[in-house]
Parts: sequence; C-alpha cells; structure tokens
Amino acid sequence: MNSKKGYLLIAEPTLIDDSFNRTIVLIADHQEGGAIGFITNKPLPVQLTDLLPDFPDFDAPIFYGGPVQQDNLYFIHSLGKVIPGSVEISRGIYWGGNLAALMELIDKGEVETHEVRFFMGYAGWQSQQLEGEIKEESWLVVENLPNIDLMQDHPDALWRKALLQMDDKYKIWANAPSDPLLN
Repeated sequence: MNSKKGYLLIAEPTLIDDSFNRTIVLIADHQEGGAIGFITNKPLPVQLTDLLPDFPDFDAPIFYGGPVQQDNLYFIHSLGKVIPGSVEISRGIYWGGNLAALMELIDKGEVETHEVRFFMGYAGWQSQQLEGEIKEESWLVVENLPNIDLMQDHPDALWRKALLQMDDKYKIWANAPSDPLLN
C-alpha cells in the first residue's frame, strides 16, 4: 500500500533505526517530490517555555518529530480553522497555522492540551524514498485505525495498541520487549 497525506506509518517490529524504532508517523504531506511526517509517540523531556519563554503556561508535551530540522518547532491540532493558516491533514487533524493565534487562545484558556501536539523536527523523505522503505517492509501503512487517537492516547501505548489492531503476525510483537536481549 502506498502512503498518502493523513495515513499512518507504523514501524515494522524489525525496524532498528534509532530515530524510528517502535514509532507511528503521521504523514502531514505527500507529493511527487517527497513526504513529510511527524513521529507521534516519542515525547521529549522539554517544556514549551524552555523553547519559547514568552509562551503562555501550557503543560503540553513536546515530541521528537523526526531527524530533520530538529531546531524548529511544529504543531498539529484538532482546532480546525480557528487557527488561521492551518492545513487539514485528515479526519479533523490540522498542521500548523498562526502560532500567535494559538498562543492567544491558550492564554484565554480556550485550548486543552489534548488538542495540540508540538514537535521538534520532522521526518522527511525524498521522492520515492518512502515508497522504497515501504517496499522493503520497514513500514506498515494504514489509512485509519479505529481505536487510535493520536491526540489523546498515551504515546507509550500507541505503537503497541496499533500492532494489536493489525494482522495476527504482528500481535505477538506487541508484547515483545524493545530490547530482544531482555526477553
């Protein structure tokens, strides 16, 4: 299956790349020239005010979005067009928009932490690179998983929860330790 904007990439259990091991990536954009996505389940030990001192008090986690442009902050949200400049990715999840407008809504108490996910960096693929990785079976590609909520599910449980919804051959991997030597 080919990936498309809004699809999820679930790292195959045998993918050992440190950046992508046991990850779920939301594809935010996919065109002929390549793809951009965000790793949705690797929180970082950093606060928003550490990065943006003027940011209102908001206890939302920041995630490792991927190995590209790790010095930039990105966000997805479920606030829709309330944030000017937002681009819908899929199923009510939006990418970016006017950060000042988001900060104002947060300052007014009109945004819940489960409505926004922040990322340092992103995952990026050049033309046909992602398709090659899919062909090599590095990724499972799914359009939608009915019991996965990228905005609210606990990040540590996402990968396992996704595998439990896949074919039987993946369910055994859901309970395997991340380090096979610990088995």
